[in-house]
Amino acid sequence: MSFNKVPNVPGSPALSALLKVSVIGGLGVYAISNSLYNVEGGHRAVMFNRLTGIKEKVYPEGTHFMLPWFERPIIYDVRARPYLVESTTGSHDLQMVKIGLRVLTRPMGDRLPHIYRTLGENYSERVLPSIIHETLKAIVAQYNASQLITQREAVSREIRKILTERASNFDIALDDVSITTLTFGKEFTAAIEAKQVAAQEAERAKFIVEKAEQDKRSAVIRAQGEAKSAQLIGQAIANNQAFITLRKIEAAREIAQTIAQSANKVYLSSNDLLLNLQEMNLEPSPNK
Repeated sequence: MSFNKVPNVPGSPALSALLKVSVIGGLGVYAISNSLYNVEGGHRAVMFNRLTGIKEKVYPEGTHFMLPWFERPIIYDVRARPYLVESTTGSHDLQMVKIGLRVLTRPMGDRLPHIYRTLGENYSERVLPSIIHETLKAIVAQYNASQLITQREAVSREIRKILTERASNFDIALDDVSITTLTFGKEFTAAIEAKQVAAQEAERAKFIVEKAEQDKRSAVIRAQGEAKSAQLIGQAIANNQAFITLRKIEAAREIAQTIAQSANKVYLSSNDLLLNLQEMNLEPSPNK
């Protein structure tokens, strides 16, 4: 059995060299591109090594070097993020309360290796729901439903204190805790509305009573004033008869002004209208 000899291809050494350079270059580009990674602003990274596991070093923002295939970065967002929770629980006076809580949470940057070992990347979903619900039920059970309304700031402050202590055990920091919603059962809401209506009716009745007392005082003062006025008029008439004449003159002046301002023509006796001023005795009577 005979085999034909493969002839040498012209230029094959140069082609082989070019192929080798291309392969080495491609491997170099691949190694360089997979040896660098970026940590964006507001993020931190921990490094997992296939031989030694999680490194204790936390990598800050910027570009960092790693060994391809042997190492893999795990990047965490260390900025504060809102977490909303709603929980239905009972108050101290056995009223059902639906309370909504908004929490600003973030991982502790220097504890990221421990967080990855114990909780993984979705640490917030594993920890926050349980501790928030438990804390809300424990705190709300210490207050009556009315106290949750009047002492809302104190309730929020106590919830924040306990939640901060509980979250720190899991290397989680809480920047803010605030109560967003506070809803009660239908029976308690109806009782509050009825109480408000009763309070408004009581205030209205109180106002009516005070108004009646004020009207009574006004009537007494007015009667006293009229009595005093009548007394003074009687004394004036007794001391000087010209007082009656003065009053007649004032009445005649008012009648004359009214007739003058009227558009109608009036023909009446001057005696009836108190206009016969010339016939009045304007001389003061001698004292008796």
